[in-house]
Amino acid sequence: MSAAPPVSIAALRGVRLVSGAVVDIALDGDEVLAVVPAGSPLPDTDGDVLDLDGYLLTAAGAEPHAHLDKSQSWDAIQPPFGDLEHAIESWHAFAVTLDEDDTLDRARSTALRMLASGITAVRTHVDLLRGADALTGVRALVRLRDELTGLMDIELVALGGPTVDDDVFEAALDAGVDLVGGAPHLADDPIADLERLVALARRRDVGLDLHTDESLAGADTLAAYARAVTGWHRPRTAGHCVRLSMMAEADLTALADGIRSADIGIIALPITNLYLQGWGLDRAVPRGIAPIGRLKAAGVRVAAGADNVRDPFNPVGRCDHLETASLLVSAGHLPPDDAMDAVTVGARDVMGLPFAGPVAGARADLVAVKAASLGDAVAFASADRIVIHRGRLVSRTTVSTETAASVPLRPAAPATAS
Repeated sequence: MSAAPPVSIAALRGVRLVSGAVVDIALDGDEVLAVVPAGSPLPDTDGDVLDLDGYLLTAAGAEPHAHLDKSQSWDAIQPPFGDLEHAIESWHAFAVTLDEDDTLDRARSTALRMLASGITAVRTHVDLLRGADALTGVRALVRLRDELTGLMDIELVALGGPTVDDDVFEAALDAGVDLVGGAPHLADDPIADLERLVALARRRDVGLDLHTDESLAGADTLAAYARAVTGWHRPRTAGHCVRLSMMAEADLTALADGIRSADIGIIALPITNLYLQGWGLDRAVPRGIAPIGRLKAAGVRVAAGADNVRDPFNPVGRCDHLETASLLVSAGHLPPDDAMDAVTVGARDVMGLPFAGPVAGARADLVAVKAASLGDAVAFASADRIVIHRGRLVSRTTVSTETAASVPLRPAAPATAS
């Protein structure tokens, strides 16, 4: 097919699954209708047919912890390299001049890069700003969500520190933000700020997504968070959680029991935390990544995301869930299938989204990557990708490479005497 996206898709032919099976798949609207061995009959549905020979098909990527309002601001800010404190200071100095249209442009550019990589759902935090206009970023991201409706699902989290009044959070929720966020471990009284944020979410009957225990040492807010939301009915997640990587096994086991009982989803953020942690040490530098392998084994719901993209908190980032998966393998010691699960179905789960993937009855949010196996996909992360959101082709990237063939060098002619 050659039609430009978006295009409704009826069937995928000859695509390889993670299991190695080659199958044909029927889609019916936003649902996977049938998955059968390649060449078998498929039920008729409306839409185009994609031939995906040479592609590996998985659930689409999901980004459970982004900061689209900050993204791609590194060049404008020119911040010093450094830890979390330096990053916060640099961002706050820049944010007083934040422009709504510029914020929208940067956020759109990042979101569309994510979509091209196969990410069809994004949960992004948005700062409640200091100064006269606290909602500049909020308005920009509400506009972005409206603009990209039908291409990707976007959830917004109001991110405010302890000096942000409740009425500013209320105004952000009234403006269209979905969840309450914050970073209580950075407050002078972390537990008091945690309790305030929980109370605010309960009062508004919305979910919580908190930055939690974001340093290798320091305030322990995750256990208090678990106690405060046990039995609650709204989504609750905790991002970063790098302090858990330094805990003794017995202590982590006890904490995991509380997290599981509270049904808090834990989101590891390897690339940003690899960058931010350990700046004060000159040898044996610890690398803080939430131990989601051990937490998952304990029954905790886990996911992973990229967090920041080219802003003071992370000067790099490719807007690609396969980059996150690769880091989970090399730095987080997860096998590739668990790493891929964390950035696809696991991420959708902690975001409260319907299950997606190449399974009959699942949501038809899918990504096909030019790869022979899951290992190839995670290792090489081919940019050749087909992205399907709710049964429609929304992005297609085709790469063309020309490389010189190997040509043996002709031996030099022997020198002749004169």
